[in-house]
Amino acid sequence: MLAAVAACGKKQDMESAGKAGDSARATDSVGGKNASPSAPSSASSRSTVNVLFFGTSLTAGYGLEPAQAFPTLVARTAAKEGLPINAINAGLSGETSAGAVRRVAWILKRPVDVVVVETGGNDALRALDADTLRANLAAIIRGVRRAQPGARILLAVMEAPPNLGALYTSQFRNAYRQVARDEGVTVVPFLLNGVAGIDSLNQADAVHPNFAGEKIVADNVWKALKPVVEEVYRERLSG
Repeated sequence: MLAAVAACGKKQDMESAGKAGDSARATDSVGGKNASPSAPSSASSRSTVNVLFFGTSLTAGYGLEPAQAFPTLVARTAAKEGLPINAINAGLSGETSAGAVRRVAWILKRPVDVVVVETGGNDALRALDADTLRANLAAIIRGVRRAQPGARILLAVMEAPPNLGALYTSQFRNAYRQVARDEGVTVVPFLLNGVAGIDSLNQADAVHPNFAGEKIVADNVWKALKPVVEEVYRERLSG
């Protein structure tokens, strides 16, 4: 399979990306304003499905304008399809899965309906232990459930660079499969499918998608997220 974050295994930008917007602040895509995770929702937000995108620089939209990050693109598609969402971008550049475990409780102070978890890319670039990744993924999901028992959870699959060897890449991939199965969460198949390793769809670092690539990433996410958003709206109507 294609490498998750860089066919060539580059590290510098996933680990050190620190531009404005690539921070721990949660950013609302709908309404175009920054918001603390504990900020009260507006009236429109309460009637709209709130989706928290919890991830790394890939979620933050490193190297792109905030409006070009895939959570915002997903929100636009959702609105066009009559399923509006309030997309909250909580991407943090350079974060490993261990960092995500420490951050999840704080970021979930704000009520949400759905959480999309994207982490592990930086673990792969540092060749961190796949068993530890699996434990961290499970801990993140359990942390979400403790903080927001009613929230639906999606887990985005990442892939390790092939230069780390067949055994490691297999163990890394299986960490996501096992956690998704054991925890009963919805899977977003390989986040960068159709983008990773394709020069024309990535920035110069060969790690982060450019705007054309980001559109594909948004499509990948929406395919898995759409049925979940539909389910939330159905339950609200029936309730």
